Amino acid sequence: MNIPILYEDAEALVIDKPAGLPIDRPRAGGACLEDYLEDLKLGFQRAPLPVHRLDQDTSGCLLLARNPKALKRFSAAFEERLVEKRYLGIVDGVLEQEEGTIALSLSKVSTAKSGWRMIPARKGKPSTTHWRKLAEVDGRTLVEFRPETGRTHQIRVHAASGLGAALIGDPVYGSRKGAPRTMLHAAGLLVPRPTKDPIGAMAPLPADFAALGFGDA
Repeated sequence: MNIPILYEDAEALVIDKPAGLPIDRPRAGGACLEDYLEDLKLGFQRAPLPVHRLDQDTSGCLLLARNPKALKRFSAAFEERLVEKRYLGIVDGVLEQEEGTIALSLSKVSTAKSGWRMIPARKGKPSTTHWRKLAEVDGRTLVEFRPETGRTHQIRVHAASGLGAALIGDPVYGSRKGAPRTMLHAAGLLVPRPTKDPIGAMAPLPADFAALGFGDA
């Protein structure tokens, strides 16, 4: 598997993570990002480590730190909500509004039958996502999401419960129909640094977005 590098300097890499590649090893086994970290040393002694998470199905910008000090600083930037994140997703349906903000607190629930998932809950963790409609094709909408917070499955739940239109292909919050994976792409990342230029990267839309009629955003 070829993993494109979108940004590189002495302390950071941003890769274009392929859809379907999990960050952690699945319980059932199989490939994960760890298998490619040695190749991503690119002459450095240490293998880079992921700073944040992307779901297995989600493609796009993933920041890797090349040393422990950088990992600590970048992690703090995410925790302090200093990182600008831009996602693109295809939802099932046509949206009446052009843009808006979704503020739904999220909580984790688990059942023996269905496993775990995130749900809107007043006592959950506050979660905010700004969104904007970009294009419509065949009853589906390409949406730009800019999350302020970084809760697990935040955009997926906010699309389904906040917009009332789940992401195409989402097996948990949607119907699996329309695509072989959840159609969510981490299109842009901007990470500020106190003494250096910010880390900035953009990941082009993948081929499966273009196959659904959304080839440019």
